[in-house]
Amino acid sequence: MKRKLKLKSYVLPSLYVCLFIATFYITLVVSNMFATKTTNKEQQQENLDYVSETIIDNSQQVINEKEKMIKPYTNENVKIGKYFYDYKAENNKQENSITYHDNTYMQNSGVDYILEESFDVVSVLNGTVTSVKTDDLLGKIVEIKHDNNYVTVYQSLSTVDVKKGDVVTQGQIIGKSGTNEIDKDMGNHLHFELYIKGQIVDPILYIDKEISVIANNDEGQTENQQTTENSQKQEESTRDSKNEEQPAENSKNQLNEEE
Repeated sequence: MKRKLKLKSYVLPSLYVCLFIATFYITLVVSNMFATKTTNKEQQQENLDYVSETIIDNSQQVINEKEKMIKPYTNENVKIGKYFYDYKAENNKQENSITYHDNTYMQNSGVDYILEESFDVVSVLNGTVTSVKTDDLLGKIVEIKHDNNYVTVYQSLSTVDVKKGDVVTQGQIIGKSGTNEIDKDMGNHLHFELYIKGQIVDPILYIDKEISVIANNDEGQTENQQTTENSQKQEESTRDSKNEEQPAENSKNQLNEEE
């Protein structure tokens, strides 16, 4: 005869308690895993947002930054020894813009900066060195090409710290001032020239000016120059036509007098 097994009274409650504890533990672990993944995603999103904002902010700063053409030196004691020759300037300024050499008077094609001791010469804008050479009359010369068809020339250098092909930044030292044969009486100095679209201009009018303003002024000057040239051509053609009419009228008058 088989005996029937009977569970003791405490077994089922114990199983329920264990099952509850296991279920609670599993739920807690899953909840923690989900919360951790959510937190990581939020942190990653915050990092991406921060990086994006940083990139956008930096790009805006670069766009809004206004570049200016600086002076070709850093020493505050440097002064102007000779100005660019301007045919519209006053007589005393024109006299100070003439170079005399070998019994010849020449109009100064740049600005000469002077100081008793040698001083650092710097690039006025970012650019690329296109030429480094030594001239018997002008001394050591560095030529730099910049954006917007700007070219700067630095003459009468005693030393040169760059070579052809070098990419230079604004304010970078490219050499030191010195002397040359064509301006012996000036002593230690820097002769600085500025070309815009192949035309030599007065550097004083462009130093410490915003590049955007310079570009607009150049376009305006070009338009004004074209307008002036067209007006001059019209005046010349009108003058020529009048001159052609006058002899015809004179001949008619002479015929009338003879009759």
